[in-house]
Amino acid sequence: MKKLINTLVVSSFLLMSGNLLAGPPATIDQLSWMTGNWAGNLGPNQLEENWISNEGNSLMAAVRMTGADATSMFEVITIEEVEGSLVLHIQQWDAGFQPRTEAAQKLELSEITENSVKFEDVSGFGMPTLGYSHPDADTFIIHVGQEGGNTFDIELKARSIW
Repeated sequence: MKKLINTLVVSSFLLMSGNLLAGPPATIDQLSWMTGNWAGNLGPNQLEENWISNEGNSLMAAVRMTGADATSMFEVITIEEVEGSLVLHIQQWDAGFQPRTEAAQKLELSEITENSVKFEDVSGFGMPTLGYSHPDADTFIIHVGQEGGNTFDIELKARSIW
């Protein structure tokens, strides 16, 4: 009985501290491969992602979708080191800085390798999963999770704008 009580006390403490709910251990430095300017076609549009170097335990991207001589979407993505794992926030706006959602979507780390990362939604809205991979020096792939478990991949290529 004493062993059962001790197990319950330890389990309760871990649940309250959030350690059982956190993603796998990771640091922001593990995502340095994401840094750079990436662009590619998304239907008739061009999607551009500009990932800024790791600093202050965070990584950030400014994203823009353009086509037909106009901008149709802006997006800000942040990935932060939180309690020994990583958390991604993403928010989109239409042209004129009109928000597409009331708040940013929050996703927590679910998988990480040397050149890929995957996050799962904890907000209850938006993409079920969002991931990124870097199979070679010139390719950056966005893996957008869909309802039902399918994934839509967007392939971008490295480019220099400076």
